[in-house]
Amino acid sequence: MTALGFLYPGHSAEDDYPRIEQLLAADIRLDLVHTDIGEDAHRVEALRRMGSPEQLATGIEELRLTGAEAVVWACTSGSFVYGWEGAHEQVRSLAQAAGMPASSTSFAFVHAMREIGVRRVAVGATYPDDVAGLFAEFLRAGGADVVAVRGAGIVTAAEVGTWGEKELFALARDADDAGAEAVLLPDTALHTASHIPALEEVLGKPVLTANQVTVWEGLRLADRRVNAPALGALFTREPVVQV
Repeated sequence: MTALGFLYPGHSAEDDYPRIEQLLAADIRLDLVHTDIGEDAHRVEALRRMGSPEQLATGIEELRLTGAEAVVWACTSGSFVYGWEGAHEQVRSLAQAAGMPASSTSFAFVHAMREIGVRRVAVGATYPDDVAGLFAEFLRAGGADVVAVRGAGIVTAAEVGTWGEKELFALARDADDAGAEAVLLPDTALHTASHIPALEEVLGKPVLTANQVTVWEGLRLADRRVNAPALGALFTREPVVQV
């Protein structure tokens, strides 16, 4: 059994994780510990407070008790708002406090892009334009060529959590660009786990979503390789026969 730990802010799309655990169909356990979201606002200062060491520390002891082998800060905006270097420091502090390998959803996107061999990407963000732009800057710092950015202007994670299939597919279509090799949907408050293959079929290219890449990043930290086509192209890079 491989146990992975996730620090997830508040309550929006956490039900993606048991769904992903089911779709992995392997001896993998995904344990979520909820951290205090504080002010629910896609505004830079609120996001920086949400991702502060003090906020993350509140969930670390509970996460240790789960027996997790690795931890991922399951929040994109609460990591990339610190910038490339600041997000590295955030992860280093988390790893030291937790006593295990650590990462965040922002780095998960960068590593997932490298895994599937894409560089030119389009971003479909639920965030306001200024916050979406910061994510694009983070991706560029990681070597991406961001060819298009679409912000939906949603201020709260609570509202994003109410989005259904219709809104999700509209965001992905609006974000797509002919020059993009993949489309990225960066909000962990957005329900996507049940829709990734359908999104890829509609767009004709890989789609990377926040909760999907967050789980993949945890597996990467734990050195686990899983083939799970129901989770999209990212999870078809490994041999079907697994040990």
